[in-house]
Amino acid sequence: MEWFVVSPMVVGVLFLVAVLAAFIDSIAGGGGLLTVPALLAAGLSPAQALATNKLQSVGGSFSASLYFVRRGAVNLREQRLNIAMTFLGAVLGTILIQHLNADALRQVLPLLLIAIGLWFLLMPRLGEEDRARRLFGLPYALIGGGCVGFYDGFFGPGAGSFYALAFVTLCGFNLAKATAHAKILNFTSNFASLLFFMFGGKVIWGTGFIMLLGAFCGARLGARLVLSRGQKLIRPMVVIVSAVMSAKLLWDAHGSALLAWIAAL
Repeated sequence: MEWFVVSPMVVGVLFLVAVLAAFIDSIAGGGGLLTVPALLAAGLSPAQALATNKLQSVGGSFSASLYFVRRGAVNLREQRLNIAMTFLGAVLGTILIQHLNADALRQVLPLLLIAIGLWFLLMPRLGEEDRARRLFGLPYALIGGGCVGFYDGFFGPGAGSFYALAFVTLCGFNLAKATAHAKILNFTSNFASLLFFMFGGKVIWGTGFIMLLGAFCGARLGARLVLSRGQKLIRPMVVIVSAVMSAKLLWDAHGSALLAWIAAL
């Protein structure tokens, strides 16, 4: 078990990155876009970076979830089935990613994130108020919980946006209510994935706990803004984060080819 593999100064920088990432993540998702590259830049291996990121993500998603539950924005009793299916899906996804290559998903995901961003941008009334619910009980738990949880365990980027979108489109929740409920399921899938990373011995505990504290603080601030500012804050954040995530994933997949093409001109 390793506790620190970086200097105290670098750990301090990672703490601040975690604060900012969790603030963004609690509102629109996508905090891993900041934390994973930061952990890699600090010298952690890809496996260590992913595992340690799950630890700090648990802190941020737990902080936001706790705030929403205490403020009465989420009723945990009503979410028991969704939580159970999310946990199961995340476990299956985490197990599967250890045996399969996620390259195909990396190619498709930017298109999905662009679609989410455009959907929120071009439909200004989406999530403005509660609407008629389309799915109930187990069918919703399997799709909005299990399927998204599986994705979060298998790959991860943008999972918070997918949870929120499912609550808006399938449950008819307004955007603020959907974001609050999404954090409960996001915490569930983060925790399930972390359990399996723990068994693999890849978590850098000292660094992860320091980042967890930062994530806890950042997520609490973001959660407060979700309830106080609601749709006016969440909608533009979702659009921006979706665009940034899409650009990063496209660059990761095709950046070297693009640079080679430019050099050949």
